[in-house]
This record gives sequence, structure tokens and C-alpha cells, in this order.
Amino acid sequence: MVTKRIIPCLDIRDGKVVKGINFEGIKEVGDAVEMGRRYSAEGADELVFLDITATFEGRRTFAELVEKIALNINIPFTVGGGISTLEDASRLLDAGADKVSINSSAIATPDLIDKIASKYGSQFVVVAIDARSEGSRWLCTTHGGRKATDKELFAWAKEAEQRGAGEILFTSMDHDGTKQGYACPQYRELNALLGIPVIASGGAGNVDHIAEVLSEGRADAALAASIFHYNEIPIPALKKELSERGIAVRLK
Repeated sequence: MVTKRIIPCLDIRDGKVVKGINFEGIKEVGDAVEMGRRYSAEGADELVFLDITATFEGRRTFAELVEKIALNINIPFTVGGGISTLEDASRLLDAGADKVSINSSAIATPDLIDKIASKYGSQFVVVAIDARSEGSRWLCTTHGGRKATDKELFAWAKEAEQRGAGEILFTSMDHDGTKQGYACPQYRELNALLGIPVIASGGAGNVDHIAEVLSEGRADAALAASIFHYNEIPIPALKKELSERGIAVRLK
């Protein structure tokens, strides 16, 4: 049985970890390197670091911060934010990132997925998708949710896979930060559509929500932020509970 992954997400602005609700009301919650070290020690399977204003502000994620993170943790980590060229991705991978996450730039220039996958392999490429429901459709956004597009979630996820993405990280903007549960029907549909892992993001509030998206939602990994940042659900306790419910996870 393939184990499910638990992935804390650290949204970074100016080197600090921040969190908001529905992509708004951003507040600072801690230091990126220190929090990464703590999650690694507690048994997180992977980490995701997203420079949430890099694309909006038109700058690049700082490779220096990535180097510091790599020196302080011993689990895989993904870095995203402001990656718009193959050179940007190369710089971060050289700095120690295990994977890169591309979102706005992938929608703007889809062949960026092909280029990174061709040079480094699909396992290095995570395509992140931020989408919200618009009637019966789920439409993708860019620039941290600030710009709407006509890209439809499922069609875009499939295209990203065909272009070489190794994983899809889908965040439901309707659920992000609400702690009311994940968009399980959408993850289940993505699982049925794709042959690559799907990471669920947006809405974790308790153990039940995470158990549901990993089982009923069929997600390969659950990503969360607030519940870990504020120590509402310690990772060891979460994994123990999931294991007791019959969900395969890596225990320390």
C-alpha cells in the first residue's frame, strides 16, 4: 500500500511565514527556516515553501533562503514563487530544493513545464493550481488568486500532466484557510482523471478533514498550514490517528 503524505505548507513573504484566509488578511506567524526545521523533526513527509508575493511583485524567490532551508532539514521540499524561466528553476534546484512549483508562469507559458521536465525529469516539477468555483465550473487564477483566467481546473491539470508535470498541487480558493474541510469531490475527480499524484490544499481544520481527503477524496497527500503553524494538530498525533483509521502513513 502506498503511504499518504503529510505536507506542511509555509507561505513566505519577506523571509517570514505568513497565513491568511481565502488568500487575504495575511498575518506573520514565524521564521521560515526555524519552522521548517521543526516540521522536519516532527515527522512531516515533505515541506512546501511558497513565496506568495514573488509573482505579484515581479521578483524572484531568493535562492539564499532556499540554501538555508536545505541545510536545516532532512526531508524533501518544494519551492515556488516567481519561477518563470528554466533558469529560475535551475537556480533553486542548485540551491538545494528537491522540486519546484510553478503556477502563474505555467498558465502564461505552458511550455515551461515541458522545459523543466525535459531537463530535470517530471519528478522535479509540481504544477500548482489555484482555482475557485464559478457556477458549475472550477476556473484557475494566477498571481496569488488576484487574476482570473478562463482555464478550467480539470482540463488544465490534464494538460499539465501531458506536458510533464510530476504532481498536481490543487488549492481550492473557496476552502483555503476556512478550516471547514477540503474540496473532496474535486480531488476525487482529479484522481480519476490523472495518473500522477494529487496534493490536496485548502480547508484543513481537523483530523477528520485530512482523513476524508486522503480516503474519500483519494488525494495522495494532504497539505495544510494553519493547523500546523498554530500547533492545533501536532504532526505525530495526526499520523497516529490516521494510522489507527487504516490510512497508510509513514510513522517515525
